[in-house]
Amino acid sequence: MTDLQLLGELEEEERRLPPDAPRALLSVRLSVLTAETTSPVRQELDLRVLALERGYRVVGVARDLNVSATKVPPWKRTQLGHWLNDRAPDFDVLLIWRLDRFIRRLTDLSTMTDWCLGHGKNLVSLHDTIDLLSPAGRTMAGLIAGIAELETAGNSRRVTSLWGYTRAQPDWLVGKPPYGYAIDDRGTLVIDPKAYRVLRWCLGAARRGVSARRMTAVLTRARIPTGGGGSWTTSTLLRRLRNPALRGLRVQEDKSGGIRRSKIVLGRDGNPVKVADSVFTEAEWQSLQAALDARTKSQPPRRTGGATEFLGTLLCADCGTNMTVHRTQTKRRAYAYLRCRSCRSGGLGAPDPEAVYARLVDAATGAFGAEPVRVREYPPAVDRDPQWSLEGGTAERGRWVVVDTGDTFRDRWKRHGRETVAEDLRRAGVTCAVHRSKVPGVRAPEVRLELVIPDDIGERLVIKNDAFAGR
Repeated sequence: MTDLQLLGELEEEERRLPPDAPRALLSVRLSVLTAETTSPVRQELDLRVLALERGYRVVGVARDLNVSATKVPPWKRTQLGHWLNDRAPDFDVLLIWRLDRFIRRLTDLSTMTDWCLGHGKNLVSLHDTIDLLSPAGRTMAGLIAGIAELETAGNSRRVTSLWGYTRAQPDWLVGKPPYGYAIDDRGTLVIDPKAYRVLRWCLGAARRGVSARRMTAVLTRARIPTGGGGSWTTSTLLRRLRNPALRGLRVQEDKSGGIRRSKIVLGRDGNPVKVADSVFTEAEWQSLQAALDARTKSQPPRRTGGATEFLGTLLCADCGTNMTVHRTQTKRRAYAYLRCRSCRSGGLGAPDPEAVYARLVDAATGAFGAEPVRVREYPPAVDRDPQWSLEGGTAERGRWVVVDTGDTFRDRWKRHGRETVAEDLRRAGVTCAVHRSKVPGVRAPEVRLELVIPDDIGERLVIKNDAFAGR
């Protein structure tokens, strides 16, 4: 019997279940999808058979493929996370193929156990004796998760040890080679002739005073491959031209200071580890960096919250793209202004972003600041029959309830500040078109804001509490 035929028969059997049968959500996950791994289709069919044996009606399948259970907990996975965060009332039982397919950390298991018990859900595993409604089942779940975490920790130590060893070796053992290099048949890091010509051309162009943006345009027009997929950008080109690996040295990623860079790896003797021939000599490297520095604008460090507090809300009225803050530092002062992405040169720059923010907050407060603050909650499982997910019956199923807090959004924003305003506007889908008009004889343009409010703003403003906040 083919998998498709079996699926049809199982669905036909499910239709014969009573209307009040417990509802099951199937969770299917694989870290890496290969021919050797357990097929997600087979996992799903096995779980459907289990659901039918227990009298559960399958209401959905959360398929999260190429997702690591160690790095991504259940509530942050694309499909399963959507069910847990937004569709909790739609199912009673969560079926998994095996616990280590579902979770790999004890802390994550503890979180999911608390969530299931608090929301009146049961967790059932096909290949493990797990039943969260019994003490023995909860103990078994903890034991299996502990074994899985020990296995994961061992793998992590081995990988860390491997990378620590290879970084100090002159031979290229593992990892993707930096731009400008390739790996030959013997596993040796060698200079890539095509990338070498690109880099040498960039060296000459930089020495002639050509900007990185102009070089990027030339490379794009000539259809030069980037070596990593995607298209050439100014930041990508600069990152490659500033990579010390072009001197034939071992490097590792350094994200300190909010800027993505590569730093040189030192060997046990304290000297840089040489792994290949140099694309640039030391003198060429220094002259290239000096040429790039001469064209670089002094930019203050990025703010922690991003380019602008109202990213996704402030949009250019002409091109419809996000308005972002551009900052320039001179010897005398720092300049900041709002600009867009698609208009030529960012359109007319809107100076004084803080004033624009204040006007946006005033406009939003005047438009719906009097709206009551309402919160979506899930009633505790103690208000329902705890045996519902195992036995079915007429007990009330879980549902969302909306509670009025007694505050208005004006009160909320006054108490919590502008970051909360930005968060609420994004959640509600409120946008603000920024119009900029040239004023004769005046350098700064006239700025006009147009608030765009969805018709269902009342429903959109409802705050959905995150049951996994802080996890």
